[in-house]
Amino acid sequence: MGRGGRGVRAVSDTSIELTFMYRGVRCRERITLKPTATNLKKAEQHKAAIEHAISIGTFDYSVTFPGSARAAQFAPEACRETLAGFLTRWLESKKKHIASSTFEGYRKLVELRLVPALGHHMLVDLKRKIVRDWLDTLEVGNKTLSNIQSCLRSALNDACEEEFIDVNPLAGWTYSRKEAPPKDDDVDPFSPEEQQAVLGALFGQARNMMQFALWTGLRTSELVALDWGDIDWLREEVMVSRAMTQAGKGKAETTKTAAGRRSVKLLRPAMEALKAQKAHTFLADAEVFQNPRTLERWAGDGPIRKTTWVPAMKKAGVRYRRPYQTRHTYASMMLSAGEHPMWVAKQMGHSDWTMIARVYGRWMPQADEAAGGKAELAFAAPPSNAGNKKEGS
Repeated sequence: MGRGGRGVRAVSDTSIELTFMYRGVRCRERITLKPTATNLKKAEQHKAAIEHAISIGTFDYSVTFPGSARAAQFAPEACRETLAGFLTRWLESKKKHIASSTFEGYRKLVELRLVPALGHHMLVDLKRKIVRDWLDTLEVGNKTLSNIQSCLRSALNDACEEEFIDVNPLAGWTYSRKEAPPKDDDVDPFSPEEQQAVLGALFGQARNMMQFALWTGLRTSELVALDWGDIDWLREEVMVSRAMTQAGKGKAETTKTAAGRRSVKLLRPAMEALKAQKAHTFLADAEVFQNPRTLERWAGDGPIRKTTWVPAMKKAGVRYRRPYQTRHTYASMMLSAGEHPMWVAKQMGHSDWTMIARVYGRWMPQADEAAGGKAELAFAAPPSNAGNKKEGS
């Protein structure tokens, strides 16, 4: 009655043995069933269902054969691990492989959001619906929702690679809400009058840094990471290749993108600020800009806002905007003056100028009545006089 060639055979008067491959191991399990011809046929169908479940990644050994000693062998560690435990280990493993600012972002999401809300779930039991129902309760914008999901999705991808889970429940899926369009990416540049008022409220190193920021468009994290060795005085350029955030705890890191590593042309006001700054830090041959209170490199934009930026805004009587607006001010000035958007994009560290056009489009000069004239002069053939000739001439 046996059908050993098909992985199904009678082994006693009351049981049938199934043989199948799972995770590279040949497994044999018995089911309590009298080995009649009909039951052997049913056993073949049961084996086929097992092999199908294995092929699509839904087979659970302990559920199919709950009394099997082999079930414990195939139970992943994740079966006994909560999401909180896994995320804690995952976060620690990432510490040496990602930028400090990225790690700090992940840490906040894991410790302040993911673990408190989802940490009690077993890793293997986490389903998309659980995540979706939780996200639906959060009173945050789509950017925050995206950051949360990106962090969790990355962690679950690693869980899949380690074979703790078979499928990432967030793969190919993103939860978001309908929102009002963003308000021009928070672009609120300083007018020329406001710039002069703020610069007038500052002196020494603080004034030099503010003027340099306004005329280079560098991010605050890039400004504080600058060393004098990054300045090319002959070409009048600055090489931007590092950034420093508070999360980095005084350690400069390479910029996140290839486009971010760039040479920025130094316009006259920027060069003037650098020459004035020489008197303060040039001989030390290290950082360009220092905290005047400590005479050490700035630790990030937090101390700049607290000790220099906010007091200067109040003293100048200028409506408060965050330091990043110096970057927006630079872009708006360049575009308003008619500088080419691709050049502006390169100066600011963008790979193309689509973002420049989207964010700063209102500062780009509109085409005038003479538009196209330059192209005609450069490429069009001279006007024909054939129509002016008299017949027979």
